[in-house]
Amino acid sequence: MRRLGPDFVLAATSCLLVAGGALADSLEGKTAFLCSAVEVTICTADGICESEVPWNLNIPQFLHVDLAGKRLATTQASGENRSSPIEHSKRENGQIFIQGIEGGRAFSMVLRERDGLASIAIAADGLTIAVFGACTPESQR
Repeated sequence: MRRLGPDFVLAATSCLLVAGGALADSLEGKTAFLCSAVEVTICTADGICESEVPWNLNIPQFLHVDLAGKRLATTQASGENRSSPIEHSKRENGQIFIQGIEGGRAFSMVLRERDGLASIAIAADGLTIAVFGACTPESQR
């Protein structure tokens, strides 16, 4: 499996969902979260799909989601300085929807408010990525 570039990976990390029944914290009423990727599936236009652990694809272990500041960013501990703008976010029916476009990629996140479970999708020309993870509230930075 090939390693993805840092910009593409940040958009991918913007997309997180938890596999299985992992427990997470409530995001209700919160605007800042720390999310972690658990599993990634990459599919190419030729119909080949592969599942992989995020760290094998240069996806940061943790990602800050700041709804108020409209920004996704790597953590300081990662040693990386990557961020992507959030173009749209909305809370509806117990879910938080987040979308953005950057560097030829579109990303969408769906976070379940009651337990922080997340589903993320990234689309680029000839490539789609699904990332599964969980989010927990963090204090405003």
